Amino acid sequence: MKKLLMTGVAFATLAGATYTTTPVAHAEDTMFVPSLSYRTGPFASGGTPLANGFADYFNMLNARDGGIGGVKIVVEECETGYNAQKGVECYESTKGKGALVYNPYSTGITLQLIPKAPVDKIPVLSMGYGLSAAAIGEKFPWTFTYPTSYWSQLSSILKYIDANGGLKGKKVGFIYLDVGYGKEPIPLLEQLSKDQGFEIAKFPVGVKEMQNQGSQWLNVRKERPDYMIMWGWGAMNATAVKEAAKIKYPLDKFIGNWWAGAHADLRSVGEAGKGYKAANFSGIGTDFPALQDVIKYVVDKGGSQVASKDLVGDVLYNRGLFNSVLIAEGIRAAQEKTGKKVITGADLRDGFELFDLSEARLKELGLEGFTAPIKGSCKDHEGAGSVFIQQWDGKDWVKISDPIAPDTAVVRPLLEAAADKYLADKPEWQTQTCS
Repeated sequence: MKKLLMTGVAFATLAGATYTTTPVAHAEDTMFVPSLSYRTGPFASGGTPLANGFADYFNMLNARDGGIGGVKIVVEECETGYNAQKGVECYESTKGKGALVYNPYSTGITLQLIPKAPVDKIPVLSMGYGLSAAAIGEKFPWTFTYPTSYWSQLSSILKYIDANGGLKGKKVGFIYLDVGYGKEPIPLLEQLSKDQGFEIAKFPVGVKEMQNQGSQWLNVRKERPDYMIMWGWGAMNATAVKEAAKIKYPLDKFIGNWWAGAHADLRSVGEAGKGYKAANFSGIGTDFPALQDVIKYVVDKGGSQVASKDLVGDVLYNRGLFNSVLIAEGIRAAQEKTGKKVITGADLRDGFELFDLSEARLKELGLEGFTAPIKGSCKDHEGAGSVFIQQWDGKDWVKISDPIAPDTAVVRPLLEAAADKYLADKPEWQTQTCS
């Protein structure tokens, strides 16, 4: 377990140490946010920048603003290795410290924590991942998937394909990590294929096969799909792009989801991956005032665990930072509602349903153009946020589309049905009534 106790007073860096600490205010003057990280294990290349961006934004708020509403944020990092059991152990070891929210960064861990949230009165924010049905706020009062669920994101990707070549009569290949995360969008994909008249070819990739996908791409060559969509993570992504290039599959017809479009994925591929596309919902680069403040107040002062200043602004660093933005906005909304400086997890749950990350608010935060607006509500725990498509130019990611809203009219009823199915054998489940 690593600790980052963050204030705006000073940053102390110990070379080679496993944690960084600085003096903090008394417990009654701080708020505690656990960070379930994975800097080790098969997905460390993704987990590390996520954890860095997550911590650095709170560090910046502490240093620049004295925290949120005058209260500093204490972030404590607990290593999960992307393992569900370890994730639950981290949860149990930290929840008694006044935890405001949990961000599992793993669908497997998320599924374990969802039933615990209403019992312990601590919300779960699975930002753009986890159980898609949790987008239904009436049925999942303690779980949030802002800015969009996996199902809504898939509908946005399909809308992009339909607008750039059409779907009807086409074959869509779906290559996915063969775990809960990769399987999560399949029910929607199957339903939309019937509704919109396209065929699906599935290519599962086991965790042990992530760097050995020869058989899957041999099948892709046989099936000849018109488009490929990837639900990948970690080493799977770079391997898939390399294999696609090897069989000369047109990379501009190959689209990853937002966990399959990081700098860590494509830097090792380089020029060979030129043309590959991926979805994203958070800004690329450091050309935002808030990112410049993170560099000024945190990175340049040695208060970040990021290995190089050049890595600030990478896709996953910015995504971790965006996760903290959502929490910070929820905290502000909760403080305003309750009149309290130091809030509880239950207060933050309410704050998540009240915050309004409008274009005007994004500009105030120094994040204009960083993401599409998101508005919390009792009914909608995903915000129905838009994604954009980015493309690898051989050296970097380039944004190539405007925000693409999900097909809410189609997806919402399916999410509601999925929520009802999840609760069917749980008669004691806590729901809520939304006006």
